[in-house]
Amino acid sequence: MRPLIVVGNWKMNGSLTTNQAWLSTVVTGLQKGMPAGRRFAVCVPFPYLSQCMNALSASPLLLGAQDVSAHVSGAYTGEVSANMLRDLGASYVIVGHSERRMHHFETNDAVALKAACALDEGIIPIICVGETADERNSGRAVDVVRGQVNAIVGQLQDRLVDSLIAYEPVWAIGTGKVASAPIAQEMHRAIRLQLAEFDEEVASHVGILYGGSIKPENATELFAMPDIDGGLVGGASLDAKEFLEICRA
Repeated sequence: MRPLIVVGNWKMNGSLTTNQAWLSTVVTGLQKGMPAGRRFAVCVPFPYLSQCMNALSASPLLLGAQDVSAHVSGAYTGEVSANMLRDLGASYVIVGHSERRMHHFETNDAVALKAACALDEGIIPIICVGETADERNSGRAVDVVRGQVNAIVGQLQDRLVDSLIAYEPVWAIGTGKVASAPIAQEMHRAIRLQLAEFDEEVASHVGILYGGSIKPENATELFAMPDIDGGLVGGASLDAKEFLEICRA
């Protein structure tokens, strides 16, 4: 039985003051009780990892980062390695988010390498895949996502069982649009069937999260789908109360 996992992604937002208020509200809310069989995490900008590590000690909310280097160490100014993230208490890291693919030209192979670096340090990579509006409208959505997943399978093989995949339709990120639950389920099912072509056991255990304008109003319906194992929550995760509502969905 795969656990339901809800992960917040603050993106490039936050401050020491607002972070502390958010963390206090969410940790208190989670400690008051949540349905069994669920996991919760928040992925924060690099400068706030230390603050959040201290605030989340012994709490039910795990810590994650938003990116990781594909290199272990060396002359890579501005990069942050997986062992650095581990030192700062990160349990998860997002790799291949559509914003990084778009603005930083990250390729499928680069994303797979980053995921491998995270796994080497015992950090769970949240590997993002998804199609643009043009790709969906032209009927290529499944082919595009399959290509992204193939790169992951080729690099990680059976290590996929220790990873998460996040399906994030690019056209739904930050737009207020959301894939309907049946459309999201259809793609999640396609991803799982593709993983099963490699290894049915791996496919049955890998969590596949939905990301794309998740809100309290649509979270319950999305999470009820058989192949949707939780959510990667962007804008709504900036509001502590909204994030808690999604966690309860």
